[in-house]
Amino acid sequence: MNRQIALLLTIALAAGAAMLAGRMDAYYVRILTFIGINVILGVSLNLINGHTGQFSLGHAGFMAVGGYMAAWITVNFGVGFTAALGGPSWWSEAALFLPALLAGGIAAAIAGLVVGVPSLRLKGDYLAIITLGFGEIIRVLLQNIDAVGGPRGLAGIPSYTNLFWTFALAAVTIYVISSLVDSTYGRGFLTVRDDEVAAGAMGIDTTRYKVVAFVIGAFFAGVAGGLYAHSTSYLTPEGFTFQKTVEIVIVVILGGMGNNFGVTVAAVLVTVILEALRFVNDISWLPEWAKDLARNRTMLFSLVLIALMLARPQGLFGTWNLSRRRRTGREEIASAQRA
Repeated sequence: MNRQIALLLTIALAAGAAMLAGRMDAYYVRILTFIGINVILGVSLNLINGHTGQFSLGHAGFMAVGGYMAAWITVNFGVGFTAALGGPSWWSEAALFLPALLAGGIAAAIAGLVVGVPSLRLKGDYLAIITLGFGEIIRVLLQNIDAVGGPRGLAGIPSYTNLFWTFALAAVTIYVISSLVDSTYGRGFLTVRDDEVAAGAMGIDTTRYKVVAFVIGAFFAGVAGGLYAHSTSYLTPEGFTFQKTVEIVIVVILGGMGNNFGVTVAAVLVTVILEALRFVNDISWLPEWAKDLARNRTMLFSLVLIALMLARPQGLFGTWNLSRRRRTGREEIASAQRA
């Protein structure tokens, strides 16, 4: 299926799902919303970690920047803006919500640029440590900014996020990043990932490609943060700790580095599993040590990562994805015609 047609079809399905959401249990709507948000986070981090070969641990920080910026706009200007457009309606909410999401994404992209330019000349563990420190700095700053609630958190955020916005923007994220990577310009990301030294020797500005990947990934993380804020209607800096970053990294590793299809499926699996762990205390036949392990997500995630690296380091789906199957098929046809 043509990528543009798939995008339009997904947006249409998202609109249909949003119309049916009123007949669904609110709990399941919330889970579906979190799935869409995690898809955006996973695919955007995959551009940095998977396609460009860097190792960023600051995605929760970018998500926090975007979420707080979008929420601050809707909380402070929402009432006056919707009143100027004739009162609350789908149109007035959309006219405020979409620019707020874009503003959150741009703020996160600027943060990505600020941390990316001085740090992306580093590699491997050094880059991971710097991005991890950046995420913690963002969290501490938010705890000390009274304009966004400080340690109390930011409350009263309007509930604008629905299934349409969530899955439409998830589809846009997949479309943009997949199209970028498959473009002529996007081959530079893959070149940097495969052999950065050789790419630099060929005249490719590897630092520029890494910064671009960082900025684009941070932008979509900020959009996901805005969706998250307007889904929970409450933000606190403790919602963007290192554990949140680990969850996103697990999505990328589980699905397969550089595989957008696998990362999308992994986002669904991780979201459902995390939610299922909430009910582990209700399982009477489980021993107490198993319940304690299930409640300790950090330890459980560490064990999952260790097991995955030992058993299948390429992820569940490895390098297999739909677009590569199509490209391989065209190459085989062209080869047969030449023969």
